[in-house]
Amino acid sequence: MATEYQERLELFQSRANQSVFHGICHGIERESLRVTSDARLSQKRHPEKLGRALTHPYITTDYSEALLEFITPVHSRITDTLSFLEELHQYACRNMPAELLWAGSMPPLLEGDDSIPIAQYGSSNIGVMKSVYREGLWHRYGKPMQTIAGIHYNFSLPEEFWALLRQHCGQEKISAQDFRSAGYFSLIRNFLRYSWLLMYLFGASAALSRSFFTDGGVQSGLQALDKDSLFLPYGTSLRMSDMGYSNHAQASLNICYNTLEDYVDSLSRAIRTPYPPYEAIGLKKDGKYLQLNTNLLQIENEYYSTIRPKRIARSGEKPVTALRNEGVEYVEVRCLDINPFEPVGLSELDAHFLDIFLVYCSLQNSDPIHGDECAEVSNNFKTAVTEGRRPGVKLRHSGQSVVLQHWGLRLLDDMSPIAEILDQANESSTFVKSLWMQRDKLQDIALTPSAQLLDTLKTDGSGYLELMMSLSEKHSESFSEASLGDERIAYFEQLAQRSIADQLAAKHNDSSDFDTFLQEYMAAQ
Repeated sequence: MATEYQERLELFQSRANQSVFHGICHGIERESLRVTSDARLSQKRHPEKLGRALTHPYITTDYSEALLEFITPVHSRITDTLSFLEELHQYACRNMPAELLWAGSMPPLLEGDDSIPIAQYGSSNIGVMKSVYREGLWHRYGKPMQTIAGIHYNFSLPEEFWALLRQHCGQEKISAQDFRSAGYFSLIRNFLRYSWLLMYLFGASAALSRSFFTDGGVQSGLQALDKDSLFLPYGTSLRMSDMGYSNHAQASLNICYNTLEDYVDSLSRAIRTPYPPYEAIGLKKDGKYLQLNTNLLQIENEYYSTIRPKRIARSGEKPVTALRNEGVEYVEVRCLDINPFEPVGLSELDAHFLDIFLVYCSLQNSDPIHGDECAEVSNNFKTAVTEGRRPGVKLRHSGQSVVLQHWGLRLLDDMSPIAEILDQANESSTFVKSLWMQRDKLQDIALTPSAQLLDTLKTDGSGYLELMMSLSEKHSESFSEASLGDERIAYFEQLAQRSIADQLAAKHNDSSDFDTFLQEYMAAQ
């Protein structure tokens, strides 16, 4: 008897239906720190020629004033998305005198909290709110964690895909919006089940500088590579480990991905739930805000998930409100390290595999995650992050022990028809090629980015900071010298000027003081 997955595959293997996958949409957000020539975090303000971080559509900042974030518009072709991302890097590097883009996920030389400037977004209410939110992150989690950089991969399936699947499942009585949202949550649950595979294949942050720790890494449990560099021998991603984007306060949140309603309710509840350690910090000191509130979460974005259901919200609208009212529009994959050997942090082939992986997650059966499976999913991810390259390392699948590489290869076998469908839909051969590249990594641990990073460090005898500086100089020089073209330069200059005007307008349009603005925002449903 054919499984549900096989039946869905047959539906989309039909020549008449394959073309829907040509409508998959992508967007990429890449974070990168601005650093000086001696591997220190830049202390300069956001470069004037890049415009205003608050209002620029494609070049902004994340936590720190030095942490650039490049955001592409939506494209259906992965190559177009990556081309635009490359242009953003080229334009930025042309306009960053004496500064480089840091090549890795883990930060450069850190010299205490005072050396990590919090991002500033002007004096408008929304700009002040963004800065206060970051103040809160500092007091809650410390500044070093906020200097870790990554890549977010935004992915959406076309409406035609959901319409065909809805008809195939006999769910016409369910609204198209509700079916689509349920489908994305099904995708997310499967992503959580299998995301350990992405950490093995793409984890690229198995080493870092001692300066990340206030005690020099004495209590970190990492091994010393040299006098400054620490590493995890079989690890893949320090960024996604307990010392990176993970924290004990959020471990108690129990955010549920079984339904849209449960997800929105659990996030909304966390934003309203007082948390004594954050109450001890206080809301204000000497009239200055220390955080937006003293609850478990200040806002939704504080929840550090590996994947998020998303919808573009209207101006002033909360993300959870937009999701509740209009459903899921796309998903944002957030667990990807920056590959320091790739100029924009992600290769074209790896991006194509992400599409295969996410389509697979959307077509596979996806029961709700409860109890024992929830713990299993969490432990598998942690094992891949900390011990993913240990020979013979085992995970748990439906209560049974299974070797990571064996399970990974079986998953790739299951994904093979999807790679073929995507190639046929896009008249390419890149998807199948990308699948075989990942298969090679599972058969040879040395081919994973984390293994390549540690091997380069050990072979060259260079430390983490030295290697990252070398790669940063190489990539930044290449971007600076690239021929961007007068027309594209003029386009980005116009965007920068428009962002300056838009930030001034944001201040002019404020109709209340910040206290009132914040109170009304927090009270809004």
